[in-house]
Amino acid sequence: MGRKIVIAGNWKMNKTRPDAEKLIKELVPYAEKATCETVICVPYTNLETAVEITKGTKIKVGAENCHFKSSGAFTGEISAEMLKEIGVEYVVIGHSERRQYFNETDLTVNRRTKAALKVGLKPIICVGELLAEREDGITEDVVELQTVAAYTGLTADDVKNTIIAYEPVWAIGTGKTATDEQAEEVCAFIRKIIANKYGSEIADGLTVQYGGSMNPKNAAGLLAKENIDGGLIGGASLKAEDFAVLLQAGGAGNAC
Repeated sequence: MGRKIVIAGNWKMNKTRPDAEKLIKELVPYAEKATCETVICVPYTNLETAVEITKGTKIKVGAENCHFKSSGAFTGEISAEMLKEIGVEYVVIGHSERRQYFNETDLTVNRRTKAALKVGLKPIICVGELLAEREDGITEDVVELQTVAAYTGLTADDVKNTIIAYEPVWAIGTGKTATDEQAEEVCAFIRKIIANKYGSEIADGLTVQYGGSMNPKNAAGLLAKENIDGGLIGGASLKAEDFAVLLQAGGAGNAC
């Protein structure tokens, strides 16, 4: 298949600059040994620290969000151009916490994705269902709607520069995790959506991550699945030893 395995840490609102410096320096030797791509998505205040420390290493730096405008009267927001200018390579878009707490919509996810791609950032686009939606049997409907909306107006070449992360909302920060089979089923479905729109070659090359309480205990099973090409990691990305286990599991995954 030749798909890239990407293990990306999403630090969320954690770590002061001294804490970030310490953690990143601990992560560097683990990343050097990894055969998958290592990404750390850190708070805005840690981005310059992260970019500086990771120069010459195998760690890539990502942001946790970007605005869809290049500039303007958007107090508290950061543009894709600002991120690119300081050396950021990846950006998380449409995380469920952004949707839940900050009124992110399918439309703004699409606009942010386009803004990121325009300046050469690689978006990690998040999709996933609520617990009630899974219990009602509409997981695929929800995921399809979010995926199609996020990729509206994107070219095949654009798609090649994206990652999509399946993050069931009920498994984020709850300690609950989709079973290996549940995660594989939805990730395969996402790939099918992309294949229907862009063709099987594009879909087969797309990195589809699983997020939602992936940790050292369950990572190997999840990453062994055919359609799971890495993880978007929350809590387990905040401890070097835990993240190292995930990097090792990623290196043994299905596509490295």
